[in-house]
Amino acid sequence: MSRIESLGYNPYLYYRKNCLIGLVLATLCLLCFAGIFLLRTRMFNNLGDWGRPDSKITKELDIIADTRSSQPDEPSIYADVFGNAEPTYNDDDSSMDSVKKLPLGGHADNDADVEKKRLQIKEMMKHAWHNYKRYAWGQNELRPLTRSGNLGHGFGNHHLGVTIVDALDTLYIMGLESEYKEGRGWIRRYFTMNNVNTLLSVFETNIRIIGGFLAMYAFTGEAEYKKSAQAVADKLFPAFDTPTGIPYNLINTKTRTNSNHHWVSGGDSILAEIGTLHLEFSYLSDITGNPLYRKKVQTIRQVLKKIKKPNGLYPNYINPITGEWGQDHMSLGALGDSFYEYLLKAWLQSGQTDQEARQMFDDAMLAIIKHMVQTTENNLTYVANLDYGSLEHKMDHFACFAGGIFALAANTRQNENTEKFMEIGKRITNTCHESYIRSLTRLGPEKFHFDGNNTDALALYYNEKNYALRPETVESYFILWRLTHNQTYRDWGWDVVLALEKFCRTDYGYSGIDNVYDKVPEKDNVQRSFFLAETLKYLYLLFSNDSLLPLDEWVFNTEAHPLPIKGSNIYYRSGNTTNSF
Repeated sequence: MSRIESLGYNPYLYYRKNCLIGLVLATLCLLCFAGIFLLRTRMFNNLGDWGRPDSKITKELDIIADTRSSQPDEPSIYADVFGNAEPTYNDDDSSMDSVKKLPLGGHADNDADVEKKRLQIKEMMKHAWHNYKRYAWGQNELRPLTRSGNLGHGFGNHHLGVTIVDALDTLYIMGLESEYKEGRGWIRRYFTMNNVNTLLSVFETNIRIIGGFLAMYAFTGEAEYKKSAQAVADKLFPAFDTPTGIPYNLINTKTRTNSNHHWVSGGDSILAEIGTLHLEFSYLSDITGNPLYRKKVQTIRQVLKKIKKPNGLYPNYINPITGEWGQDHMSLGALGDSFYEYLLKAWLQSGQTDQEARQMFDDAMLAIIKHMVQTTENNLTYVANLDYGSLEHKMDHFACFAGGIFALAANTRQNENTEKFMEIGKRITNTCHESYIRSLTRLGPEKFHFDGNNTDALALYYNEKNYALRPETVESYFILWRLTHNQTYRDWGWDVVLALEKFCRTDYGYSGIDNVYDKVPEKDNVQRSFFLAETLKYLYLLFSNDSLLPLDEWVFNTEAHPLPIKGSNIYYRSGNTTNSF
């Protein structure tokens, strides 16, 4: 029989042909719809404006308008790429009713004007968060001018949703419940440290991510926060595998390889980075029952305690292999700052039982006062850097945290140093304020000098004149307000709010500026995660009642994540059985 059918009409063949044509057309339609969907979700850099967000700030900024509404909660252009912006999950918290939680939302001030300012700062947080959600959801930070994501400092080429983890406790204490649940939902579904094949900063990962999870565990008792903090800390353990126990500053958690910053000579580790782990790792040991975390940081402390210190001072570099000091450079600003902060706060966190930490802090501060604290002819007190025995008469913005730390040290122990510490704390804070008000923007530069030629508290070089939304000065305002209730500190803080709104706010979030001395400064196009975690949190607390996170119950890590004080805080949760998300 021939395999060629008759050329005449065959109903069966006709029917089969039509079915095949229909099937091909249906397949093509499905492919077209799939292509449109993928283009929409992946080619986000070519998208235009999805609608106007908040109205621009009022021109004069005498009083920020109460009536400025929050921008519409539009879908994120990153949905299903870096995580669904509005995940669907069961948000019923009734199963956790038995766990004592910090009440969501802050405490109003009895003064109507103060409450108005507090609500304005809350609106700023919403503006920063909503634009991050719309244009950079799941990425580390937001670039507000280009409406895109930013990797940020310390996380290599990997996005970990750093802004989400960093900002979560700020959202919580401000009572921004829907925004908090958005962040919590993303963490439930998408946060992971698995397969992160890039060099991460041990320091930044600890203070932002572990610290953020631990604060939320203390607030809520939800065990998944504890588990997440523990999982991240475990990923950092290979960095501690050195002959001395001094960790490397960088780790690839996938390959378990370590290194230090290429710009540091001799392969040394940085004092601030190895000395800013104690709060988080000690708390982890208490809530997990695993002593290994505390053992890791206690080993670091013992090396630093026993090593000979020139004039009682701690150089900024130490070798993780030999345990010997590197370059002879000391600073209470960058490279040194939070090491000293954590000595005092470890003592506070322990319920003032860690006497070793307090003694090391007092000894270090007395040496710094003797060899590095200076006062100008115009009565401005500052902390100079010390480089191979020579004073550098300049101060970092980072060092502006010292005003609050000196004051906190004075307030928590009464002895022969109390008055001295408090006076120095107030004077340093005043100097940092001067660095702000001597600029045209009334925002402080990254570095400022003291040379006695009418340039005190001013930046001299272009790369020192930027303001990166940093929190250290308002941190000291907050602490000194809480300790003294001197209205000056609230006035100074509100001045910062007005300057932020005038010079750093954009339609799509907040940005640092390149030159604080320009009338119309260029913006640097980065909304850093610590702006939400620290700067806005400290400003909000400055205008809140003292009962919101009282200083005798909470200690703030260097990223402003509140951790409970042992023995005086019901949310310490040491060894408690807790519920999961």
